[in-house]
Amino acid sequence: MAEKQTVIGAFVFGGLVLAIGAVVLFGNFRLLSPTARAAVVFQGSISGLSVGAPVTFRGVRVGAVESIVLQFDPQSRAAYIPVTIQLEPDRVRVMGEDRGARRVLDLSDLAARGLRAELNTQSFVTGQSQIDLDFDQSAPAVLHPNVTSLPEIPTRLSTIQRVQKQLSQLPLEELVTNADGALQSLRALSERLDKDLPPLVASLRVTSDGSARMVDVATKAIADLQSRLDDTLTRVTALVATGDQQMTQRGADLHALLASSTQTVQQARETLNDLRSLTSSRGETRANLDATLRDLAAAAASLRGFANDVEHNPQLLLTGRRP
Repeated sequence: MAEKQTVIGAFVFGGLVLAIGAVVLFGNFRLLSPTARAAVVFQGSISGLSVGAPVTFRGVRVGAVESIVLQFDPQSRAAYIPVTIQLEPDRVRVMGEDRGARRVLDLSDLAARGLRAELNTQSFVTGQSQIDLDFDQSAPAVLHPNVTSLPEIPTRLSTIQRVQKQLSQLPLEELVTNADGALQSLRALSERLDKDLPPLVASLRVTSDGSARMVDVATKAIADLQSRLDDTLTRVTALVATGDQQMTQRGADLHALLASSTQTVQQARETLNDLRSLTSSRGETRANLDATLRDLAAAAASLRGFANDVEHNPQLLLTGRRP
């Protein structure tokens, strides 16, 4: 009997050891590695988030959710959900740091540098959520010192939450009213088109028939004009050929005329040269002309004197001048 109790006790003790080992190995407990605890305070819904949910930084798991508590402030009637997370510093490697050194995370400094937490869906099938960490200087750091005493990581809205917030701010009633007005306008336009389109279609048919007739008339006129243009082009071609023939025949006459014109121009040049020599002050012909003109001037002066004498004494014509 005592041996059986000893065997049963050894079996139970072994089972407990195996259970503790399984919990240590496969659970979220880190007995040999340092951990850091922080708080993330949410005010909205954290549906799908549970204890043990992963905490990631840009997809890399760096911790897990340790506990979730709901706190209500009766004065402000505000509900806060502080979520305690357990971070594992050994999962982070810092360049230039000794790997054997024990690392202590300064969460307050990281939060001041822009570390923010957001709630994202881990799986759309199961609806489970997780907490994602990242740096975002644009997100305001809203802290809640009255809610938790742990180092707090400020939160920011996730992409889905921002979309939901933008959709909630849309003036849906105004959009529905405008859409209803647009539908009514379209209905009125459709009714008006139903009334106005048949006469318009008939008018278009009449216009189309008239246009077809005009096209036929224009086609005939163009064909007639084309035949006339062909005849005109034929005549112009014949005229050009005749002109070419006449130009060829008159080529010799034009050549002779040009030669005669050249000879005439040369004779005119010689005549001009002779006139230039006559009018030249140094030429012999010019000297003879000047002497002749002086003689003529002297004879004219003598005749003028004789005429004056005869005018005073007409007898001079009979007796002449006495010496």
